[in-house]
Amino acid sequence: MSVMAIEKKILNAAHDRAVFQRRIRVLSEHIGAMLGADGTVLDLGCGDGSLAKAVMDRKPGLTFRGIDVFIRPRTAIPVEVFDGKTIPAASGSFDWVTIVDVLHHTDNPGHLVAEAARVARKGVVIKDHLRDGFLAHSTLRFMDWVGNRGHDVRLPYNYLSKAEWDAIFDQVGLKARAWRENLSLYPFPANLLFDRGLHFVASLR
Repeated sequence: MSVMAIEKKILNAAHDRAVFQRRIRVLSEHIGAMLGADGTVLDLGCGDGSLAKAVMDRKPGLTFRGIDVFIRPRTAIPVEVFDGKTIPAASGSFDWVTIVDVLHHTDNPGHLVAEAARVARKGVVIKDHLRDGFLAHSTLRFMDWVGNRGHDVRLPYNYLSKAEWDAIFDQVGLKARAWRENLSLYPFPANLLFDRGLHFVASLR
């Protein structure tokens, strides 16, 4: 095993202990609250499917499928590879589409939001970041590197302000039905640096 591979393994293990499991638990509550009791969900950029599985554990009436640009060795839900641009599904194929911490990894988030709106019959649920406030971009960049460098995820650090998100939603024709920013993803005292209005979950119709 190379030195780089060992470094990635250590980084992933540390992130899993400190952040990942709490993140899955907290986000599954927020995401689940914005979805109906039953129906089909496409998880765009699903990773290993852990979050989708946690939501289904809370709401057994939901059925998730995932798509991602590459498929992890082990996934908790069925996952299909896609090109990162066009969702391989007909219009209105799913009740909902979820996009969790994916759009800031793309160069054109508005295009993927439009694709999600095309595929979803009932709505789109997005969790992402807000580049507003003191040292927001630097803090988000650090968090992104720690959480994703060990998985070889592309890191363009394309964070948007609230005004830029609103512009994308308006252009696509989506309206926010629910919006939450105080997500409590991190325990005290880490929340003072890593929560502080840097995250949102939105339900859009």
